[in-house]
Parts: sequence; C-alpha cells; structure tokens
Amino acid sequence: MFGKRKPEDLSVEELEKMLLIKRRQARLERFERLSKAGYTPNQALNGINTALDKLTAPVPPPPTVKSPIKPLSATPTSDEPQPARIEQPKPKKVMNMVLLGLEVVAVAGLIGVLLASYFNLRELNNEVSLAQQNVVAQQAAPTPTSPPPIALARLPGGHTPPTAPGGAMPDVPLHLQQWIQPTSSASTSLGSIEVSPDVNPPTRIVIPKINVDAPIVNGVGWDDLKKGVGHLSGSANPGERGNLYLAAHNDIYGEIFRYLEDLEVGDTYYIYSGEEAFHYVVKERRIIDPTEVEVMLPTTEPVSTLQTCYPYLIDTHRLVVIGELAE
Repeated sequence: MFGKRKPEDLSVEELEKMLLIKRRQARLERFERLSKAGYTPNQALNGINTALDKLTAPVPPPPTVKSPIKPLSATPTSDEPQPARIEQPKPKKVMNMVLLGLEVVAVAGLIGVLLASYFNLRELNNEVSLAQQNVVAQQAAPTPTSPPPIALARLPGGHTPPTAPGGAMPDVPLHLQQWIQPTSSASTSLGSIEVSPDVNPPTRIVIPKINVDAPIVNGVGWDDLKKGVGHLSGSANPGERGNLYLAAHNDIYGEIFRYLEDLEVGDTYYIYSGEEAFHYVVKERRIIDPTEVEVMLPTTEPVSTLQTCYPYLIDTHRLVVIGELAE
C-alpha cells in the first residue's frame, strides 16, 4: 500500500494506518497460532485481549526503597565512613606554632618578673625586724646629741638607696634647711613659736583604722626608714605647736603606711612620746608631687603630717595626711 517509501517520508495519518494494519496482522497471527495449539476461538480471543491489556497497561513506577536513618553519634563507629580531614596549609601551621611559642614566652616572662618583684620585696621587708629591734634599745637610753643638718631635695620616701647611682635622693631642699637646723640654745624661735627642748620626741604611732602600731625613729633617710616611721629632724614634737612631720614606706621595709590612703577626714590616730599618748584627728589628705616640700613648713597650730609614697608600687607622687591635735 505504501510502496517502498521510507517511514520518515510518510505523513502522520499514513503512519497511524500502517501501525493499525500491523496490529491487526499480529492479532490474526496470534489467533491462528492459539487455534492451532488447541484453544477454542473464545479462548484464543481472550488470550489476545489479555496480551493487549498487558501491552497497553501503564508501567507502574519502581518501588522506592527508604534508606534507614542512622542516629547521629558524637564519635563515628569504625563501620561508618570517616569525613575527610581538611589539612591546614603548611605556612599557616608554622605561623600558628610561632604565635603559640611567643605566647608561652610572654607568659613565662611575666611570671618571672612577678616572682623577682616578690622576692625583692620579701628581702627588703626581712631587714625590718632586725632594724626595729635596735630601735627599742636606742629609745631606752637616748643620747642628747644634736642631729647633723639634713641636706635633702625631695619629700621623704621613694626607692633611691645610697648605693644607687648618684647616691640617695635628698628629701629637703636647701632653702628650707634654716627650719630644721639644730641649735645649741635652750630654745629656738620659729617666728612666733617657742620650741622648748624639754619636750620629748615621738617614739610610737598607733593608727587603729589601718592596724598600724610602729616605732618612730629620728630621721627620714634611707637607713632610718628601714627601722620604722621616720621623724623629720627639727620638726615639732608630740603635743607642741608646729608641724610634727612623719614619713614611712608603703611597699618596702614593712609597708607600715601601706593603707594610709584609707584614712578619711575625722579618723583618729595617736602619737606617743614615751608613755604619753597625743590624740590627733585627720583634717586633710592630699596627693602631691615629691617637689612640693611646702608641706614640711612649720605651722602655728599643733598638727602632725603623715607622708608616704603613692600610688602603691609606682611611687611617682606622695600622699600626705594632716591631723590636728585634739583638745
């Protein structure tokens, strides 16, 4: 019917007719084959219909197999595939090791500095007990010798021992030496103030609020402050009019004035002259530069000035607490 034409040259209607003819031929051949095999005509026709139903039935989708979900575990088992480790680049590893080494060296250096500072302070403070034992013996039998003039340029304190380059830093400037020069007369006139030689020097200071109970020695030099609280030579004595000037360390040699900064206006302390106690009340506290030596000048009222370095372990300034003699 279609001759020798190729399927691609046929139209759609012609292709459908050709397919229909082929199907009829296949059904006829099947019918004849089943009939020859001994099937009745009805059975042969039913077999053809069953075969056609199978050919034309839609193909069911393949069953989906659900993979079992394994619970997550913190540590993978040996049967489970291990995730591949991401290797860091070699330069980054080297840089991390270098940084870790620097951190370890820095921490070790800091620990070394702290230990060295601790042992230095401990060695200095160990000298206090021996020096203070000598103070008690000296106060038991005082000698009426006149102290030599003091040539100082800064307020007492600091960490400049005589063995330092240039020697110890002086504490009182030259223009104030006239106020602290010893005299051989029975009394010395400081303006309108009469200082009597019969007044005993200070021997002990008690500050209840900061738990201070320390001996007082004559002088504010490096060796003097090893023994206790230093009394500025030529300044007033307990109970008399004038400026009773006392100084002590806050971080070495016993740290006697370590908590002097905790005193506030209205707090009280006691300065002894032998067995007699004189009661002082804090009226002022100041932080000053070491060159502000005016705080050592004499006054017309009976006051006492307590001085130490400030701040703790830095000592760039001075802390002064001024108290007035209580009535």
